[in-house]
Parts: sequence; C-alpha cells; structure tokens
Amino acid sequence: MLQAKRLVLIDALLEKDSGQFRALFLILVGSLLLTASAKVQVPFYPVPMTLQTLVVLLIGVAFGWRMGSATVLAYLAQGALGFPVFAGTPEKGLGLLYMAGPTGGYLLGFALAAATTGWLAERGLDRSAIGTAFAMAAGNVVIYVCGLVWLSSFVGMEKAIAFGMVPFLFGDLMKIALATATLPMIWKFLNRHQL
Repeated sequence: MLQAKRLVLIDALLEKDSGQFRALFLILVGSLLLTASAKVQVPFYPVPMTLQTLVVLLIGVAFGWRMGSATVLAYLAQGALGFPVFAGTPEKGLGLLYMAGPTGGYLLGFALAAATTGWLAERGLDRSAIGTAFAMAAGNVVIYVCGLVWLSSFVGMEKAIAFGMVPFLFGDLMKIALATATLPMIWKFLNRHQL
C-alpha cells in the first residue's frame, strides 16, 4: 500500500522532500503542458477541440488543489503578461485583452476546476473509475459554468450554451472516459509495486 501521506498522484511518483524547487519545477512543467495542449487541435466533429481541459483537470488531480490551481494561475499569468500561451494566440490577440474576450470565463474556470479536481483527488476520488469520472465531470461543470456566464455577457445565454458548450460535450465525455480508464490503473500499478 502507498503511505498515507501520499495524497495525490505526483506525491506517489516523486519524492516530496525536494522543497520549493520541486514545486517550481512542477508548476513550470504543468504550464508548458497547458500551453502545448492549447496549441494542438484535434480534428473533431462538429468543431475541432484541444486537449486543454483534459490537461487542466489532470493537473488538478495529479498535483492536488493547491499546486494544481497554482500551476493554472501561473499559466494564466504568463498569458496576462502577453506570452502566446492560449489557444488562438497570437492571432486573436494577447495578454489581458485576450483574457477579457469571450473565452475569458473559461480561463478563470480552468483555475477553479484544477482546484476542484485536486481537492477531490486529495480525498481519493481518482483511485476508482466512478470517483475519477465524478471528479473530472465536476471539473468540467466548473469550467462550463464560468465560461458560459462570461460568454453570455457577450452573446446571451442561449447562444452561449449553443456555441460554448453543446459542440464540446461529446469531446469532453471522451476526455472523461480517457481519464476514468487511466487514473485508477495508474494507482493500481503504484499500489502493486509500492512506488
């Protein structure tokens, strides 16, 4: 069995005594993964999708709520400073101007979703398929609520739901299924090999 002090996946994989260097390294790696996931589009119907929401939620689950939300906040800070880290940047603008646009609520939702999935993972929900599905779905709900409320101020709630949620639901279900199939298997492997 894993030691009781190992609450989240990253603690089971890496020694925790590395201090601040470990935290800064993980935040940097996480923000780079978020940037890469925002830039790679996966052909999907009816609209192309990125893997960004999956990476946001997995960062929360793997890092826990504090480190997960800190990682997403670091990513958002990079974007606010004008680095082209978001999907559609630099073509659709940079910095705070981009963040204040129609998709700004989804960006805010990323930080809250990482905190949500991280908090749930710290309580062991990522160790079973049902728990993982619940944690990932809860994170997606947080992203959608923040994103739709913000987007509705630009286009109204009906259009926000039609264009800012409905086309992405099937893709998000696929991402939840991927995490649900993967995370519990990783925990079983770690428990079996006592890593």
